[in-house]
Amino acid sequence: MKKNVFPAIDLIDGRCVRLLQGEYSNEIEYNDDPISQAVSFQEEGASWIHIVDLDAARTGIANNASVIENIVSRLEIPVQVGGGIRNLEAARSVFDLGVTRIVIGTAAIDNPSLVEEATSIGRVAVGIDLRNEKVAVHGWKTETVLSYSDLFERFEEVDVDAYIVTHIERDGTLEGPDIDAYKELISSTTKDVIASGGVGSTNDLRNLSELSANGRTLRGVIVGRAFYEDKFSLSEAIEAFETV
Repeated sequence: MKKNVFPAIDLIDGRCVRLLQGEYSNEIEYNDDPISQAVSFQEEGASWIHIVDLDAARTGIANNASVIENIVSRLEIPVQVGGGIRNLEAARSVFDLGVTRIVIGTAAIDNPSLVEEATSIGRVAVGIDLRNEKVAVHGWKTETVLSYSDLFERFEEVDVDAYIVTHIERDGTLEGPDIDAYKELISSTTKDVIASGGVGSTNDLRNLSELSANGRTLRGVIVGRAFYEDKFSLSEAIEAFETV
């Protein structure tokens, strides 16, 4: 199966932003036209786009729905969307925008049955956000007693596409991902694992691409800030991660 680099577009009030370690007080605006940004990523060779509706993640209200719909309508590549998907109605609304895959995070902990219900209407990834090796929810504000292995066990028999695992301490820092942690992760599940958080160089991407445990590798990596701050291009990221 092909490995994929997922360029990230995080939305607040229809703008493309990044948060440092998930803190809304640490917002940096990169582009007030996320539609053109998504088209640019596609033109540079992206095979997927990853979108997070940060407003919905915080409030549960999908104020960026029209922006997401416009992005999807302009693209020929699939889009996955997370943020604020807390019930089946919300999941269906996001799929109705033309989104290929949704990402369920907090609700996977608060309402695990939603994940299985959502797989009956479309493709689903489970978002696992870790701080101090424990799962954090509600916009990363609340730390639970759950570990990633608890969620792997919970959803191993459910028809989810992948786990998207973010190490919050690394997110937006450009300081590099936790390579050893991802090696442990891919050895602990039969599902695909997508890494997120901390990528700051093409060397980081090569290290992630070369990871192997029990004959398994990472299936994807989400990259955001490094693109917006021109640490490397998307084509360079694809060469470093997808072709290794």
